[in-house]
Amino acid sequence: MKVLIFLLQFIFIYGFFLLGQLLRELFDIHLPGSILGFMLMFIALVLKLFPLRFVESGATLLLSLLPLFFIPATVGVIDYLDVFTGKGAFLIVIIIFSTLLTMAGSGWLSQYMGRQAKAGKEPE
Repeated sequence: MKVLIFLLQFIFIYGFFLLGQLLRELFDIHLPGSILGFMLMFIALVLKLFPLRFVESGATLLLSLLPLFFIPATVGVIDYLDVFTGKGAFLIVIIIFSTLLTMAGSGWLSQYMGRQAKAGKEPE
């Protein structure tokens, strides 16, 4: 039964992806259809057009598999090693700084949302 629920939720999420692709092609929008689709899904969730339980476990499964999607991009970088030649130290500084900035921002946001949830309010 869980497999069926995951499948239905995945189809629901994929429907938003297809809707984003359709809107991108119809209106010649210069954003990827996946981004448009997930923006639409976010808006639908915020407006409570459908409950979170419609996508929650399927989205959790996809998020648990997310690191696998980065492997081809990481391996593809090997084809462009000449671009990185001579810039190694500079790139390491950028990577460390952006990682720390992302960690700080994520930590602050999760703390903020945790305080809001504890107070029983919706995040602003």
